[in-house]
Amino acid sequence: QVQLVESGGGLVQAGDSLRLSCVASGGTFSSSTMGWFRQAPGKERESVAEITRSGGTWYAASVKGRFTISRDNAKNTVYLQMNSLSPEDTAVYYCAATLVSGGKYVYWGQGTQVTVSS
Repeated sequence: QVQLVESGGGLVQAGDSLRLSCVASGGTFSSSTMGWFRQAPGKERESVAEITRSGGTWYAASVKGRFTISRDNAKNTVYLQMNSLSPEDTAVYYCAATLVSGGKYVYWGQGTQVTVSS
């Protein structure tokens, strides 16, 4: 049974940093594209960043230059380093995985809350 478990969320002040982690289990994810998404209250879920099996990355314009996604295939773990956080980054953050690189996201974590106070 595939599971994605996020951790690292919390309450921080504007300008602070957080590092989210997502550990995948129950499968092999070295060929998967891994992504981070977020959903703020009253808003639709949006894609934040993703990383391919070969390490290629993509970022939403709103986080580019502040967030960094990385992965450790040996640990089946994907990270999201978030710097210079602002209240607009407040959301539940979810990690997700595809079956194959470039495919649809089929596995999702339960989410971790990030709250940034001004």
